[in-house]
Amino acid sequence: METALEAARRAGEVIVRGARNLEEVSWNLKGRGDYVSSVDREAEEAILAILRTAYPHHSILAEESGARQGSGMTWIVDPLDGTTNFLHGYPCFAVSIALASDGVLEKAVVYNPVAPEMFTATRDGGAFLYGMPLRVSGRSTLEGSLLGTGFPFKCQQHLDTYLATFRALFPSSAGVRRAGSASLDLASVAAGRFDGFWEIGLKPWDMAAGALLVLEAGGRVSDFSGGDDYLATGNIVAGTPSVWERMLEKIRPLLPDELRS
Repeated sequence: METALEAARRAGEVIVRGARNLEEVSWNLKGRGDYVSSVDREAEEAILAILRTAYPHHSILAEESGARQGSGMTWIVDPLDGTTNFLHGYPCFAVSIALASDGVLEKAVVYNPVAPEMFTATRDGGAFLYGMPLRVSGRSTLEGSLLGTGFPFKCQQHLDTYLATFRALFPSSAGVRRAGSASLDLASVAAGRFDGFWEIGLKPWDMAAGALLVLEAGGRVSDFSGGDDYLATGNIVAGTPSVWERMLEKIRPLLPDELRS
């Protein structure tokens, strides 16, 4: 955990420095609506330098540099979750670092360098915000729930399905927020700020750390079938135990076969 915290802080310094000098930040498109900047790359390099020095034999799965194979211990890294927000000066982005052992999430750090807020979690050890325990909200119904979501901009073939899920969930809720950083959305579920969250087509680095935060804060996380394959499928539903269940009940009948897992 100390290694992950050091890496997150170092990346946060890179990001804050870049945010103060946005006109000097270069960027390009990886795909439709999917940006990568020089700050993404610099932040990732800072993280990986620390991880590789501390654990040279660990595997790494990072958004910008891809996968490096090693042991069964794997670091899952998003150096700047919310690049589009960052490039537009919208202060909602985070560093996300998780550690998995043979596919089981063990450690998580989500760092919002703007707030600043440092969220951490350890499997069977709880979730924390700067050392203070986190707990999901006590909300038991969709009525009055505040939900988070993300648009499937990388999977626009599923846009109609996504809009159907939005129409099913929105009327019962107190509102739906789309902030543009899945790791922070999941951290908000863990902190009780959101009661639930759903999204289609994420990558493991978008949600690994946030998912462990929710689980360790007493919430539920699943794919659209209610199973545990969200890191593989990219489809996630998270929330308080009751809100998570109600969300799944609303979402599942609307899904095409390819999204039912």
